[in-house]
Amino acid sequence: MDEQQAHRFLSELMAKQSAQEDYAMRHQHYTMEIPQSAERIRGREKMREFQAGEFQHAYPNPPSMQLRRVLVKNRLWVIEWVNDYGGGRVYDVVAIVELRDGRMFRETRYYAEPFEAPEWRA
Repeated sequence: MDEQQAHRFLSELMAKQSAQEDYAMRHQHYTMEIPQSAERIRGREKMREFQAGEFQHAYPNPPSMQLRRVLVKNRLWVIEWVNDYGGGRVYDVVAIVELRDGRMFRETRYYAEPFEAPEWRA
């Protein structure tokens, strides 16, 4: 997939927020890491359990997601998007995704709350 195709694919996936399609695009040995919280989920089944359990409980209404940018290089994607959970809870997200056999094999996500730039940098 080139960057335009990946952007279109991810935009559609984010709009649908289909757990089944999300599951299908992950490799059997998928790993997701969030270094900021030291979370690590290993295995496609564990990710499904996380989405249906802890995540669903914490966020019963899924966030709206807006894709900003996708960079594609060989078997590596860098994805930028915004999650809006409502009530002012908005996060900028960057994911580094390694692909294997056409599926997401390893994903490292970084979350940041938006902030105003200092006046000298604005």
